[in-house]
Amino acid sequence: MVRLLLACALALGLAGGAHALTPEQARAIAAGDSTEARIAALNQAVQTADARTAAFVDALANDAVKLAGGQVLVVEGERAHDPVTGAAVALPADAEDVINNNLMRAALEAAQAALQLGSAEEPVRLAAARALLSEPDASRLPLIEAALASEKSPAVRAQLELVRAATWLASDDKSQRLAAAEALGAQRRPDVKVVLNQRLADEPDAEVKAALQRAIAHIDASLAWGERLGVLFTGLSLGSILLLAALGLAITYGLMGVINMAHGELIMIGAYATYVVQGVFQRHLPESAFGWYLVAAVPVAFLASALVGAVLERGVIRFLYGRPLETLLATFGISLILQQLVRTIFGAQNVGLENPPWMSGGWQLLPNLTLPWNRIVIVLFAAAVVAGVAWAVARTRLGLFVRGVTQNRPIAACMGVNTARVDTYAFALGSGIAGLAGCALSQVGNVGPDLGQSYIVDSFMVVVLGGVGQLAGTVYAALGLGVLNKLLEGWTGAVLAKIAVLVFIIIFIQKRPQGIFAMKGRSAEA
Repeated sequence: MVRLLLACALALGLAGGAHALTPEQARAIAAGDSTEARIAALNQAVQTADARTAAFVDALANDAVKLAGGQVLVVEGERAHDPVTGAAVALPADAEDVINNNLMRAALEAAQAALQLGSAEEPVRLAAARALLSEPDASRLPLIEAALASEKSPAVRAQLELVRAATWLASDDKSQRLAAAEALGAQRRPDVKVVLNQRLADEPDAEVKAALQRAIAHIDASLAWGERLGVLFTGLSLGSILLLAALGLAITYGLMGVINMAHGELIMIGAYATYVVQGVFQRHLPESAFGWYLVAAVPVAFLASALVGAVLERGVIRFLYGRPLETLLATFGISLILQQLVRTIFGAQNVGLENPPWMSGGWQLLPNLTLPWNRIVIVLFAAAVVAGVAWAVARTRLGLFVRGVTQNRPIAACMGVNTARVDTYAFALGSGIAGLAGCALSQVGNVGPDLGQSYIVDSFMVVVLGGVGQLAGTVYAALGLGVLNKLLEGWTGAVLAKIAVLVFIIIFIQKRPQGIFAMKGRSAEA
């Protein structure tokens, strides 16, 4: 009701006096000879709309209008009323629905937007102006001019000026069309480009056509930067995901030399731990606390995967050090066991996770570039995890022991280091980082028993390309492969891009077997 009153006030202010909806207008809008005739009648009525006209337009848009013997009726449940007088009318049994095709629906949406230009709320007026841009109509020019005269908001005024320029494109005055093409060409928006392309197809004048083509070319040149930045960010996002998946492997394989084919399942366990935490928050905590479930899931995912990794190292891998083939086969079997265990507990189907409210939506950096918040958070999370791992390896007592055992196990044992315990802690740390990767992956894709299988091969490629045992190399390799893969996808497609990246890695390893960063010192001779 409030919106209708605002629409009425708009009509009064813009047209200099509203005119009541007439029966002839109602019939022309609802049952004209053609869609074009109905749209023309609708646009004429909107110019001098009152509250009943606005209500009638809403009813048409909601498919709540019927025809009975030439009379137009608005239906509300089992009751009906006359849209002109508002009087209740008995609904005849033979009343027929008014059918609106796509063209008519677009016109109705534009008419509703025109009636909302007088709203007291700035977001409503801005949304209305944006809606009008997609359906410019010369008959609404007086409404737009009057709205511009009274509009105080800079954002709404800027949008209305675009609408006015788009309306001028359909003018009979050539100079107006040229001015409109120049004004719209200065914009950097995809929706403006759509309007220009639509007019280009119908423009008869060669000079105006050339102006429209120049405007489109200028917009394309501006939007190209948004597309390039979008590809780079997508590549960076993919690289961050690869980095999280490979970081744990960089410890278990890069530092310890263990070929762990169950690494992907450790990622999967972290994702399912996040799912369990989400369920706890949904069932046992108030709705207002749901947004914090992901924060609580981070340590849970780490501990769950670290515990499984510690049990795996203590129970199996400890007896297979120095036997890479047996380690590979044993961990591959364990990966199958873990997958089946998860299927038994959670089912074979993917489970759904919801993004917290603060990770929904995105940041619109450019008109054609919106960065999703969930991807931004993953990039920042990956940076934080890398910083934490670098600090742990370089600055903590455990990191010192891990580096000592990795470089020279006998000497470390002679110095009093419990090498067996260090192996367990290091493997648990690498497994816990895999759990963090699963927690992050749960926010950008489906979570299922085979989640980890999609990343195990890529993780090994990242570690080998970066240089075995080199944390910095893992970072460069993950981000580089992510960006390279997305750049190639734009040219070759997803499948050929994967093949091209694999060929590149093979050639690179042939030329530089030690990876991007080679190990230095005595450890390189071991």
